[in-house]
Amino acid sequence: MRKQVTDSVLLVRPSVFRKNEQTAVNNFFQRDIENLSGEDVNREAQSEFDALVNELKSHGILVTVIQDDEKSESPDSIFPNNIVSFHQDGKIIFYPMFAPNRRKEHLLDFEGPLKQNGYYVKLIKDLSEAENNRQYLEGTGALVLDRTHRIAYCALSERADRTMLDEYCRTENYTPIVFHAFQTVNGERRPIYHTNVVLAVGEDFAILCPAAIDNQSEREELFKKLKETGKEIIEINENQLENFAANCLQVRNKYGNRFIVLSDKALSSLTLYQTAQLEKHGKIIHQDLHVIETCGGGSVRHMMAEVFLPKEKVMNA
Repeated sequence: MRKQVTDSVLLVRPSVFRKNEQTAVNNFFQRDIENLSGEDVNREAQSEFDALVNELKSHGILVTVIQDDEKSESPDSIFPNNIVSFHQDGKIIFYPMFAPNRRKEHLLDFEGPLKQNGYYVKLIKDLSEAENNRQYLEGTGALVLDRTHRIAYCALSERADRTMLDEYCRTENYTPIVFHAFQTVNGERRPIYHTNVVLAVGEDFAILCPAAIDNQSEREELFKKLKETGKEIIEINENQLENFAANCLQVRNKYGNRFIVLSDKALSSLTLYQTAQLEKHGKIIHQDLHVIETCGGGSVRHMMAEVFLPKEKVMNA
């Protein structure tokens, strides 16, 4: 049985976090914070990270933390869901990254800590060679996966190449649902860098910003597919998108209870009705991620790589 939601996540504690100048060229969510030095930014990001990890653990969610040892030299290692994914068939997949200074992140030891925690790894699949052809597909930032129905939702951008998407779907047995998503930057419509800023898909719900999808037929197709797969659609506006309201994740804890994890800023942007819609699908866990969101241009979903790997004892049973 294919699971859509897991009780286990992996996070990477940063060592050199800052606003990444190489990703800022097409991630228009990134901002500078005045009166904070580079060391202050990194320290504040670490504090926000630790608070999120503690909050997740306090609700019984299984958390594997990897400390970035600076070898990656990446200011964005705090966002592992772009670089790696962990699958129910025992597969680990590494993805091709747009920014050169993110490409060493796959050298972090993801496999070791997971094996120590009892997870089984059958195969490692590395797609990063596509970087040589300037073809990128940034993990579950570019791909919003409906694992149960084997659908890969993808907003094409410089970070999500159509050829890579089609090859991924062919080899991993997914059907691609492709669209284009935009945000207004200085009066101009510009592509949104990651699909998971526009769309979140849980077991029985989806969060979607339809105003970001300018093409009516693409928008209608997206609504149709989400409804066909039984999702309650929670619509958000562009301001809520800018506040990362769609960049959230549904998880379970070790007792099977469901939760929705998002940032304080994302939750504050929602109306009471939208919050009530969301609470039908899990208790809300929220955390202040001001520095991470402002400088990094990403939020909770980017920070949490879902672990669907099987346990060793299950494989050996």
